[in-house]
Amino acid sequence: MIDMTEACTTTAELLAQVSDDQLTAATPCRDMDLGALIAHVGGLALAFEAAARKDFGPLTDTPPTMEGGVDDGWRQAYPSRLAALAQAWRDPAAWQGMSRAGGVDFPAELGGMIALTEVVVHGWDVAVSAGLRYDVPVDVLNVVLPHVAAFAEQGPVEGLFAAPVPVPGDAPVLHRVLGLTGRDPSWPAG
Repeated sequence: MIDMTEACTTTAELLAQVSDDQLTAATPCRDMDLGALIAHVGGLALAFEAAARKDFGPLTDTPPTMEGGVDDGWRQAYPSRLAALAQAWRDPAAWQGMSRAGGVDFPAELGGMIALTEVVVHGWDVAVSAGLRYDVPVDVLNVVLPHVAAFAEQGPVEGLFAAPVPVPGDAPVLHRVLGLTGRDPSWPAG
């Protein structure tokens, strides 16, 4: 079991700092502006909360969308969704058995790691796109690093990770995580 509270709180705090005029900003996520990326975070929070609870249905059976903008009231709704996501994965049962998100079945513990990785990596995406500081705890990054390394060994994963970007082995843990997910840690906004 991994506590996602800090990662979810950090990303939720970033969302509160994004201004309306930044929603059309470019992001490291190809084909998504910042508004679409934030909407994706709001959607994945719902889907992976349902996955933790094994509440299968439309939230877990529908592939994620990478298009569209934020929902009305997103500034309150999305941080609440992230808090609910973290709370759902605090239940030991969330990590046991099989689960599903995006229409894909997987071992529940893998689903928990995917959820955490999505929150951490997309938190950085939001921060760098909006010019905000991103301080994810190193202990969280140390949990995410072997997870993304295992995925990177398999090659790009459509809709999840692009081909790894070379990053020095002695780079900060965040940079190594980002590189393994196909992101350039020095990506410039705009």
